[in-house]
Amino acid sequence: MPMIQSNGAKLNAQIEGPERAPVLMLCNSLGTDLHMWDDQAKAITQHFRLLRYDRRGHGKSEAPKGPYNMEMLGRDALAVMDGTGVQKVNWCGLSMGGMVGMWLGANAPQRVDRVVLSNTAAYMGDKQIWNDRFKTVRSGGMAAVADGTMERWFTKGFRERAPQAVARLKQMVLDTPVEGYIGCGEAVRDMDNREIIRTITAPTMIIAGRHDPGTTVEAAEFLRDRIPGSKLVVLEAAHISNVEQAQSYTDALLGFLGVK
Repeated sequence: MPMIQSNGAKLNAQIEGPERAPVLMLCNSLGTDLHMWDDQAKAITQHFRLLRYDRRGHGKSEAPKGPYNMEMLGRDALAVMDGTGVQKVNWCGLSMGGMVGMWLGANAPQRVDRVVLSNTAAYMGDKQIWNDRFKTVRSGGMAAVADGTMERWFTKGFRERAPQAVARLKQMVLDTPVEGYIGCGEAVRDMDNREIIRTITAPTMIIAGRHDPGTTVEAAEFLRDRIPGSKLVVLEAAHISNVEQAQSYTDALLGFLGVK
């Protein structure tokens, strides 16, 4: 399909599955593209119209110079919906995708039915970690952070038993433009969704990885305690739980969306 224009960037989107089915929109993490969800796609398209896209600065989307912010990224998501003729979606976002989902749930409630916030947090307390990472990327490119990213994203056991899956995600990191990574990373660093999440009214499920060092179970519990009626599921995974625990993740997602 044609690229979708949004606030100075052309965004790559992909939509598939039965045309009359309800829409499930997926939003990936920092440093990945829409193929992060390939393990879920087949099961999802048996029940839903699946909408995926590359966030600005990632995949086949354009990477205009930053700074970016969470409102800009939320409006990008709305532009993708508008550009594909979709009025309302079920939303599932992982990590940064969950942060965008919080913005949508609070600021565009009429566009979301159910919301899944996965391996994510409402606020990043340590800004210096991000500043140091940006400095490393500017001097050494994405290769300078790729191996360390895999160590945070996956448990040691998974890295040893599923090297091909890890290599696939590592390549996504390596392929991410530096400007796009830093622009989106700055949006994560500067985000503060701690108050707006209290206004989310859509039914919400939170997924956490028990071994996630960045967006911890405690961060997920913070979300659960402030989003009215939300539920929390904890998987035996680190950060990219939809890859490390693909079947359990898919089952939890589809179960929450009413698939028996």
